[in-house]
Amino acid sequence: MKVSKEDMENVAQLSRLTIADDEAGMYTEQLSHFLDYVENLKSVDTDGVEPTTYALPIENVFRDDEVKASLPRKAALQNAPEEEDGYFKVPRVLEE
Repeated sequence: MKVSKEDMENVAQLSRLTIADDEAGMYTEQLSHFLDYVENLKSVDTDGVEPTTYALPIENVFRDDEVKASLPRKAALQNAPEEEDGYFKVPRVLEE
């Protein structure tokens, strides 16, 4: 599919992108090649193929929760910019 300079400018505007004039030709050509590839996919027979979210089967990827020793407070706070009474001290973000 041939992409015109106007098509590329429209896509750039819709995408809120600024494309330099010297780059527009390169991107126009790349987009044309991509759309040609997509056109080729239309000829693939997909009858009997169920839609899927993932290309590979997925099983539960969550690990079991296990109680483990946590990081000692002193080690957790050693690189903190500010610390007070054993806690991280951060700027106030809510007004009273």
